[in-house]
Amino acid sequence: MESILGVVFHSIGGFASGSFYMPYKKVKGWSWESYWIVGGLFSWLIVPPLAAWLTIPGFEEIIKTTSPDVIKLTIFFGLLWGVGGLTYGLGVRYLGMSLGNSVTLGFCSAFGALVPAIYYAFNPAKGKTSIVDMANSYGGRIVLLGIAVCLLGIYICGRAGMMKERELSTEEKQKSVAEFNVGKGLFVAIVSGILSACFNFGIEAGKPMAEAAVQTGMNPLYQNNVIYVVLLWGGLTTNFIWCMILNSRNKSFGDYTNPKSPLTKNYIFSALAGTTWFLQFFFYGMGESKLGNGASSWILHMATIILTANFWGLYFKEWKSVSPQTFRTIVLGIATILLSVVIVGIGNSL
Repeated sequence: MESILGVVFHSIGGFASGSFYMPYKKVKGWSWESYWIVGGLFSWLIVPPLAAWLTIPGFEEIIKTTSPDVIKLTIFFGLLWGVGGLTYGLGVRYLGMSLGNSVTLGFCSAFGALVPAIYYAFNPAKGKTSIVDMANSYGGRIVLLGIAVCLLGIYICGRAGMMKERELSTEEKQKSVAEFNVGKGLFVAIVSGILSACFNFGIEAGKPMAEAAVQTGMNPLYQNNVIYVVLLWGGLTTNFIWCMILNSRNKSFGDYTNPKSPLTKNYIFSALAGTTWFLQFFFYGMGESKLGNGASSWILHMATIILTANFWGLYFKEWKSVSPQTFRTIVLGIATILLSVVIVGIGNSL
């Protein structure tokens, strides 16, 4: 029963992550940076403490009594992860829901497994697996094989994107993805994949706060919610600075009060997107607590997001006008990434 609940929680979280960009498509008359930061205020500043208040009464006192070094390190990893979150949004912006999520999350899966393992090779920690440990164990080698298959899937998806770019006219591409650009999209996807691993480091750095929550009698199911409050301060800082720079550069500060745009709807849809985005971590923490396996939890989470995002990509007909060969190529790429998820899951179980 516990495992079933874990799968259900991860499925809800993955669906939220794969769907969060949908409300942004309803925003009219605003630049990307304007609706991104409005949604971000809900994702990183408003909803996390609200969730913590509902599940961990007294979380403010836990944060106040935590060592400053723990707080600083958690925020630092949040800053780095914030760049990954920012480029994730840009990846979807330039590649679309289907291709953008498949490529970006593929890189997140691969680097999310590799970066921590490389880090722990130089900074050993009890209970943590290094790249050396992986290379010297059967299960570890299976995981490395899965990562290689994941990178192959990313290559196939990227090839499908380039085929799409060659086949469609500018007008046709803009009908499916307004700012379609393979080069920019692949670059930001790589950056996002590397830096997204920092979220895991941030949770690890903030563990003393989660442990303090459990020691005060709180339900372990929600223990990570207090970490999210601090970790996401870093994400907010990175994204806020960049969006303000873009507002200044693009002279888009007027978006927030522009009477010619549907202001009420824009704020509501941006808030909905930001809240939906946070729900992925809320349910991820619950799912991990039930499954008791962080690596397997991450793999299941990624698989659900990829499937959800590609469902929306098909719904919005992002591949409607491409040739059958190009469509088969993107399907093959997505299937390869999902296969890699299964292989990594098997390796982790071993």
